[in-house]
Amino acid sequence: MVPWPPRSNRGGIGALCPGGAGRGAMKRSASGGGVEYTHDDAARLESVRKVYGRRGNTVVALGGVTLGFERATFTAIMGPSGSGKSTLLNVAAGLDRPTSGSVVLDGTDVSALSETELTRLRRERIGFVFQAFNLLPALTVEQNITLPLRMAGRTADRAQVAEVIDRIGLGGRRRSRPAELSGGQQQRVAIGRALVSRPVAIFADEPTGALDLRTAREVLTLLRDSVRALGQTVVMVTHDPNAASYAERVVFLADGHLAGELGQPTPEAVARQMVELGAWDRLPQQPGPEG
Repeated sequence: MVPWPPRSNRGGIGALCPGGAGRGAMKRSASGGGVEYTHDDAARLESVRKVYGRRGNTVVALGGVTLGFERATFTAIMGPSGSGKSTLLNVAAGLDRPTSGSVVLDGTDVSALSETELTRLRRERIGFVFQAFNLLPALTVEQNITLPLRMAGRTADRAQVAEVIDRIGLGGRRRSRPAELSGGQQQRVAIGRALVSRPVAIFADEPTGALDLRTAREVLTLLRDSVRALGQTVVMVTHDPNAASYAERVVFLADGHLAGELGQPTPEAVARQMVELGAWDRLPQQPGPEG
């Protein structure tokens, strides 16, 4: 197994992969993780363990993971069921605390914060997008998007809100309520809500899981464009190789440990690695991203 080399700059994904910069080149983790990433990461996990249960009946969801997410990058997290990918996302986003190790978000050690401080940090500096859109049905598109600002006691900048609504393609639906929108439009509202506070990072858990293929492509393109145009950092858990191929890199987990990484992934390369990890019996047919 080839150890992962240090990640020295944002543009170096291809150079760090065995075989050069070709799409789908693979680099595997050394035993126990220990990958060295730039300290200017938007978010970073250092030797993170997460254990559920009590002695005699425990489950190790994460077994000492060290992983960084550079600013203005799009990372997908994949792995077999029970590999720890959702736990990793929740810990990185401050939704759950690690049993040991540290989580640093934009230079702040999340692990050391009180519950009140952690709640404030999540509200002001982290964006969330989930498979369930989690919109308030009585609120309009604009009101749902600005809800995090209101909860933080901040006055919404009208020009900024208008820019977000236009960017998600709902400029003509700002007064519509969720019931009047399609599933894809509702997920766009959820992404707009995540973007409006200009967070350090957006964490997305299966954001296209409830969408058809065409609508999923639109939502994934929006997430990818937020990285390219706005310098946003996006970390996404997905089980779909097609969705993962919209990211700049894919990190694989297995049994709570890092199991490898792909730079510039294709759906076929992602699916092949998932087969190797025992997630599937055969390679599914997956169309790649457009644009």
